Amino acid sequence: MNRKIKLISGNANIELSKKIAEFLGVDLCKVVISRFTDGEIGVRIDENIRGKDIFIIQPTSPPAENLMELLIMVDACYRASAQRITAVVPYYGYARQDRKDQPRVPITAKLVANLITVAGAHRVLALELHAAQIQGFFDIQVDNLFAAPVLFEYIKGKKLQKLTVVSPDVGGIKMSRAVAKRLGANLAIADKRRTAADSSEIMNIIGEVAGSDIVIVDDIISTGGTITQAAGALKKAGAGRIIAAATHPVFAGSALEKLESSPIEEVVVTNSIPFVDTGKCKKINVLDISPLLGEAIRRIHTNESISNLFD
Repeated sequence: MNRKIKLISGNANIELSKKIAEFLGVDLCKVVISRFTDGEIGVRIDENIRGKDIFIIQPTSPPAENLMELLIMVDACYRASAQRITAVVPYYGYARQDRKDQPRVPITAKLVANLITVAGAHRVLALELHAAQIQGFFDIQVDNLFAAPVLFEYIKGKKLQKLTVVSPDVGGIKMSRAVAKRLGANLAIADKRRTAADSSEIMNIIGEVAGSDIVIVDDIISTGGTITQAAGALKKAGAGRIIAAATHPVFAGSALEKLESSPIEEVVVTNSIPFVDTGKCKKINVLDISPLLGEAIRRIHTNESISNLFD
């Protein structure tokens, strides 16, 4: 790799950052992230980065300090005269607040985009944005990678019979259709009605699933309600084995307990967010996304096309 590249990691997912650095054959930049007595975040870059191509790896998953860390690191690099700053965001927090669907509510996904831009980032490398239109919230370049190729290769190796790919809601049809096409599988949809901001109810299964092995594909598993309800409805409809595949393992609240008690046989996720194995669910299998992100970083740095990484 060119010596002008510098990888910087925040605290949100250090293990992923180390794996990306190993893939690229470079060391992580020396950075000190500290806390003042009152809890404020302090950042000091301990290497000369003037004129360097900087990639800051930091998912903005909870707690909110992860977002603040990213913003402060971007600002530190900007003031240290970095040539270009790319925010590598494996998980874009607040992405589900992407529209004003009620009176007097914010569009927080746009606010976060503004914050990253104003902090001094020149471009963003994201993974599986919850809604593709979030790219338009930025006034800087955004590359939105998809984890489908990683998930596809794993699912293909499972040798499932009479496979049907199921989207847990209408919003996930595009991703599910892409996976179904590559696997030569049928496609079905769970008709979901949202009852609150983080809860929903499965109304119907659209498509034929009786006698089929199922892969439920989604971008995020948060509380686990949607995906476990879909699994229950699929079982009632006569489905066989059920595997859930999602990019971001948020696992909020009692999600792990719900997954463990559900008819889902296996839950396949990526390491976009650190998964802490508490033993509450023995079905979790974490796939490594670092080669995909690492290759995208390499191509951005060398000004090569990354379009085939979206396939």
